[in-house]
Amino acid sequence: MPQPDLRLVSSPVADSAAAHVAVAVHAGSDGPQPSAEATAFAAELGVDLTTHLAAEKAKGEVGEVHSLPAHGRHGATTTVWLVGLGKAEDRTPHAVRRAGAALARRASKAGGHLATSITAGLPDEHLGAFAEGLLLASYRFTTKAATKDDAPKGLTHVDLHHGAKPARSAEQALDRARTHAAATTLARDLANAPSLDKTPEWLAKQASKAAKASGLTVEVLDPKALAAQGFGGILAVGSGAGAARGPRFIRLDHTPSKGAKTAPRVVLVGKGITFDSGGLSIKPNEGMAAMKTDMSGGAAVIAVLQAAAQRDLPIRLTGLIAAAENMPSGTAMRPGDVIRHYGGRTVEVLNTDAEGRLVLADALAYTASEIKPDYVVDVATLTGAIGIALGKRTAGLFASDEGLADALLAAADQAGESVWRMPIVEDYREDLDSPTADMKNIGGRFSGGSITAALFLREFTGGLPWAHLDIASAARADADEDEKSKGATGFGVRTLLCWLESLAPAANPDPRHAAGRGKRVMVRRAAAGTATT
Repeated sequence: MPQPDLRLVSSPVADSAAAHVAVAVHAGSDGPQPSAEATAFAAELGVDLTTHLAAEKAKGEVGEVHSLPAHGRHGATTTVWLVGLGKAEDRTPHAVRRAGAALARRASKAGGHLATSITAGLPDEHLGAFAEGLLLASYRFTTKAATKDDAPKGLTHVDLHHGAKPARSAEQALDRARTHAAATTLARDLANAPSLDKTPEWLAKQASKAAKASGLTVEVLDPKALAAQGFGGILAVGSGAGAARGPRFIRLDHTPSKGAKTAPRVVLVGKGITFDSGGLSIKPNEGMAAMKTDMSGGAAVIAVLQAAAQRDLPIRLTGLIAAAENMPSGTAMRPGDVIRHYGGRTVEVLNTDAEGRLVLADALAYTASEIKPDYVVDVATLTGAIGIALGKRTAGLFASDEGLADALLAAADQAGESVWRMPIVEDYREDLDSPTADMKNIGGRFSGGSITAALFLREFTGGLPWAHLDIASAARADADEDEKSKGATGFGVRTLLCWLESLAPAANPDPRHAAGRGKRVMVRRAAAGTATT
């Protein structure tokens, strides 16, 4: 479903001829406090607003949406939506984002043209958050041949009556929201695509399409090139899928138009498992149902690279996507196999369903050997253990660098994505020792599966400032909730974009200060960091 076209409007919302109008209701200590616009519309329609809100049991809390039938007001308006914004003193960008999402879900069922004054008088940061909520909650992915009559019709245009003379900063906030929402939408589309079509080659073509649209350079290695250059992990994981669905290694590069010599050097690495059956260590059917989204990390990297290039962020940015399909067959890797990764390190495979770390290991080793960036961040639907630890809404963050971890947590808070700092427990490292290879791909003695997976990945980073986002649960949603839609969520895209923006010299003259090199996390301690929402 196409996203609505958003624009800032300087005229009063009362003058709008849109099919639907949305106005704010705030929460107060004595009950709901309607905005001046809400009160005016109710008076014009002959509605006792106090009685109406009481009948609706409205409190003005964030995300509440109630309606006033407008009966053809001005010959056009059919509905006035009353949207809760909560208490003014408690208001955050995330709360306003939720309000925008709630309005989009309700108004999308009616469809058409919407005008709203909800952001009038609010800071630009809140305007951007509200716009993100509207756009992201308007998202729908479908392959249906026909649309049911009761399906959401979708908003086509939204007029944001933000003030008499919207400042340039408001336009910039709205433009940034459009960019973040469009990137998240691209990641969702890629992850929601059925795996019948979504081969590693298909994903490489989508990356090439994104590169062409934004001016990125792209390089794709096929199985022959992977073998020649020693990408043993990617080849092993993809070995059971057959030649027609063979693995790919995708590299995207953005070079800024100005300041390239002094710009920070960043590499983003994404897991691109286009379908994960578990291989010979096969999953039960219910475990496979959502595995078309097991390349959500790779999708996020493609989307972030395209957005960064379109905005010409002053950062030397590389995106690496290790793409393979993990299938059982006579040629698939087996438990007990020893594979040789890029750079020569060997790994004993004890569980073929722990395949994501095998493809990421090649990409990280390549990064350390060939690129040597200032920072490397990988994003992956890596472990079921992270969902047990943190639930379905929160991603786990592991990092070898304190400054980088702090910067990513701050970016997640700004983006409205829930991320929790996890510990790297050095005592668990011995659980990855193998008698026949340099390492084995799973532990088990100490449990802590997400921690041992992070320890495994760290071995391939060459001591670079590194962070790992395990988005295994947060990348998927079982139902529509706030700005997330059922299916792939595009999690991580907005966090990474906010982080990259914070690195930009224009935002911070010394990018190393924003995500500076801190003390390595090599101590026995509980999780450091705070939850962000």
